[in-house]
Amino acid sequence: MLAERGISVDHTTIYRWVQCYAPEMEKRLRWFWRRGFDPSWRLDETYVKVRGKWTYLYRAVDKRGDTIDFYLSPTRSAKAAKRFLGKALRGLKHWEKPATLNTDKAPSYGAAITELKREGKLDRETAHRQ
Repeated sequence: MLAERGISVDHTTIYRWVQCYAPEMEKRLRWFWRRGFDPSWRLDETYVKVRGKWTYLYRAVDKRGDTIDFYLSPTRSAKAAKRFLGKALRGLKHWEKPATLNTDKAPSYGAAITELKREGKLDRETAHRQ
């Protein structure tokens, strides 16, 4: 293309352009390159400061580290964990729901998962690993 316009560019210059701009392009296109559904989710919560107040950040990620959903809550409880999981599962098709939920040993996740299974929002076959 450049030669058609009378511009002479050495191959090393093009290589330098690729080295410079490829990471930026990858970062901007990562969302569109996401692979298909991952049946295993990792769930965790952490304590973060938001606008000067300490809140709990609940987060679900897949095995590649892509964030599936997050939820900010003033409390760390089974009710908050249930709201977070309900929000993460809302709008998903049956085949998009996780087959395995990996969590830490927080008792709130166990209670929330049991409640969601009982309500039918989560498949009964969904495994909960702690």
